Amino acid sequence: MAIIVSHCCRRNLAPLLHSTSTWYSPKSRRYHSSSSSQAGPSFSSNSNSATAKSKSLTDDELKPLSRPLGVREKPAVRHQTKLERLKEVLTNDEAIAEQRKHLVKEAVTKGYFHDLNATRRHGGKTWIAPKVLIREEKSLYFPDIVGKSLADGSEQHTTSMCTGKISVLCLLNTKISEIHVASFTTPTLARFSEHPLFNHIQINLQSNTLKSMLVSLFLSSLRRAIPPEQHPYYLVSSQNLEYQRDAIGLTNDRVGYVYLTDENLRIRWAGCADATAEEAHALEVCTDMLLARLEKRKKEMKEKEG
Repeated sequence: MAIIVSHCCRRNLAPLLHSTSTWYSPKSRRYHSSSSSQAGPSFSSNSNSATAKSKSLTDDELKPLSRPLGVREKPAVRHQTKLERLKEVLTNDEAIAEQRKHLVKEAVTKGYFHDLNATRRHGGKTWIAPKVLIREEKSLYFPDIVGKSLADGSEQHTTSMCTGKISVLCLLNTKISEIHVASFTTPTLARFSEHPLFNHIQINLQSNTLKSMLVSLFLSSLRRAIPPEQHPYYLVSSQNLEYQRDAIGLTNDRVGYVYLTDENLRIRWAGCADATAEEAHALEVCTDMLLARLEKRKKEMKEKEG
């Protein structure tokens, strides 16, 4: 008898154990149902959240430099005047399309505090410097930048200063960018600063008119801070690089950028923000390789002439 009662109770309780409850949600205006015997959805949601979290971590990782930096046209000392640039923008269809594309990108992707906010992510670092040289046939040119020499205030061009030499060019405009640049260049300068075919050029780039005026007012203090032997190779520039920024990877004004160029002004290596030990070593090794190749070519040329 007890067995029969127990069996009947199980049969009566079975629908309740496996029943689905239904409720109405005013927020979504829909009916929802859940089964007390199924725990699958909770595990599924946990799995989805874990997948999303791992995906966000993967997206947040820094990646190596994926493209050659630089402009396609070989730089020249002479620049377009404002009138020539305006005429080109008004008459040249390609220039008009370039201007429109640039304005749309600036309006959509870059706000006033864009660069400052970007420093919160990896300290403003946007790529990992390559371990080896960029191949010569794939490399592009470093654009000509004009600035006033810290030595005598004369106007100098990077094109004339770097042609025929292996150059490390540093772009900076804040105190933190100076620290970034030094983290890259210290081992290289300690080894090659006395080499006759080596150049180290620092460019204090101030595109903002107000900041450019302030830097000009405090040139005397800047001269005291920079060692005298570096004054001829330190340029203060207010040149507008808006149309070359993407080409040379200059995406954040708050961090420092370092470029290694060969004797033909091609960018063969580049780094940004704070350097790792591997990146600083890579710059030293790549500089050594370019200097050795240039010395070999010059030696062969002398032998042919002799």
